[in-house]
Formats: sequence, structure tokens, C-alpha cells
Amino acid sequence: MSTRVNMHEAKSNLSALIARVLEGEEITIARAGAPLVDLVPHRPLRVVYGLAPDAADHDPDVFDGHDEEIAEMFYGAQDA
Repeated sequence: MSTRVNMHEAKSNLSALIARVLEGEEITIARAGAPLVDLVPHRPLRVVYGLAPDAADHDPDVFDGHDEEIAEMFYGAQDA
């Protein structure tokens, strides 16, 4: 179920709206009838150090190792 509420209603009923989102409802806050933001449950940040478990399955067309042009953009020209 998707619900749209105006800014004033959202400010007045924030706790109740959060409870509804946590129960699975989709809520959009609008200003002057135009959708502005969606309320969504927080998802914790997942940080992976090193290679991801599925790194062996990477697409070489997307990532194929060191790129001199990209390195130069970050670090400048390197004298050999």
C-alpha cells in the first residue's frame, strides 16, 4: 500500500508514519501535491574490505584492472 501525505501532516504525525513504514507501508511526503521524499526503513551500511566473496565472478568488461588514464586523473602524470 502506498500513501502520500503533505508536509504539515508528516510533521504532525511523524512517529505514527514511521511506525507504518516499519510495518511495510510505503509513505511519500509531498509539498503542494508534488512528491518530495519517501520514508524508508534504515539499512545499515555494509563495508567490505579486500575482495568481495564473489569477486571471481566480476565482469571484465566493467572492471579489468589498472587504468592509466584513471590513475592520471587521480594522481597526476607519473614519471617513469
